Amino acid sequence: MTIPDQSQQPAASSDAHEPSSAFGLPLYTQVLIAVICGTAVGALLGQEPYLGGLRNEHLGRLGMFIILLLKTLAIPLIFFAVLDAFVSTILPLRQGTRLLVICLINVSVAMTIGLVIMNVWQPGLSWSSHVDELLNLAPGATPSDSPRAGAGSGTPLEEIASYIPRTMLQPFTSSNVIGVVILALVLGALLRRLRGPEEAPRHSVEPVVRAIERIYRWLVRVLWWIIRLVPLAVFGVLASIVGRVGLGVFSAVWIFLAAILVGLLFHAFVYYPLVAWLVGKKSPRIYIGKGADAVMTAVSCNSSLATVPVTLRCLERMNVSPQSARLAACVGTNLNNDGVTLYEAMAALFLAQALGYELSMGHQLLIVVASIMAGIGVAGIPEAGLIVLPLVLSAAGLPNAVIAAAIPLIMTVDWILARVRSGVNVMSDMLVAILLHELEMRQPTEMQAIAQPQREQSKPGIVPE
Repeated sequence: MTIPDQSQQPAASSDAHEPSSAFGLPLYTQVLIAVICGTAVGALLGQEPYLGGLRNEHLGRLGMFIILLLKTLAIPLIFFAVLDAFVSTILPLRQGTRLLVICLINVSVAMTIGLVIMNVWQPGLSWSSHVDELLNLAPGATPSDSPRAGAGSGTPLEEIASYIPRTMLQPFTSSNVIGVVILALVLGALLRRLRGPEEAPRHSVEPVVRAIERIYRWLVRVLWWIIRLVPLAVFGVLASIVGRVGLGVFSAVWIFLAAILVGLLFHAFVYYPLVAWLVGKKSPRIYIGKGADAVMTAVSCNSSLATVPVTLRCLERMNVSPQSARLAACVGTNLNNDGVTLYEAMAALFLAQALGYELSMGHQLLIVVASIMAGIGVAGIPEAGLIVLPLVLSAAGLPNAVIAAAIPLIMTVDWILARVRSGVNVMSDMLVAILLHELEMRQPTEMQAIAQPQREQSKPGIVPE
């Protein structure tokens, strides 16, 4: 099995922090400064012209341009990220299958929690009376005028079929994240087949593999440049919105924050400890107590990838085997993104409720699938939640103008949610490691139980029935 060694992690960790180091300040600090400055400019200057006719409205358009640029980069980034992971990760069938099943169960529970909260509580309705002001829809326009507002009116099979790519280029032109991931998986499987075994790869395919790796690294570099402009986008859009509707815009943001936190914290502190105790044989005192260092490190540095060395040490204290720990924390971190996927799905449903969209359960499940696939595609990429969000909002049927205006508004509290998401992702990594370890421990016992009757039957004088 090829599992990344712990000594390889610092390099990845430094990459994860690079976007945060611009101007010597972490990204969340820059965003907070942008929130304060944008709010002040909007409150003081309103819609009046200044600096040679410049208005806050112009700053808002500039901010929306940056967010749309981020969305444009996200599709090719996810495509090459999935391809790169597919051709470079080597896993035996048994361990890989266990890892995938555990991750799928965890994220399915997370999505169920999110859907229950959003459909029972319906917190997005608190924005419905302010949505025209907040998102600056065209005069006389209503949410129902959106060309995709009727999404979810077809049958579930029709909705699923609409996301299957019709051509090779269609997913890229339509921002269809589900289609992009499906296409990347098919091409990745083909390349993996053509490349052959790791011990003797076919050299004719190696140039293609190297090209995929280089393009992926280049796209991540461009992503870092765009992320450094995000505080400018937050400043511009907040100046425009506050200048137009006043400081009351922030009263609705806290409902969004509370709804997402309820989902994340319930999943992290109810579901995870319960499964670790009942299935993994680790009590909450061991799981939470001995894993607290990793969780707090993830919350403080806002990166589950940078936390891998600490996660491995915490799992060692829990007496989890090194193989299971490395598999979950190093390889599983590309699949284990419950915090990100839960956040993306709940944010999309929140804004859909605010715009008055009537989404069927089938369409809500498609939003969930889009969240899961996009989350896998950007695993390990800095500010993954910010990259995925525009695509998931598109899957919910939200217009581009709404997406561009809503994201900077959400960013005012996203620095809190980002840290909670990282903590949830690390708790998920530890749970997967515990479950993998427990399965490995059970297997020898099961094999012995099967072998014992066979040995008894082979003794002289005993005739099998």
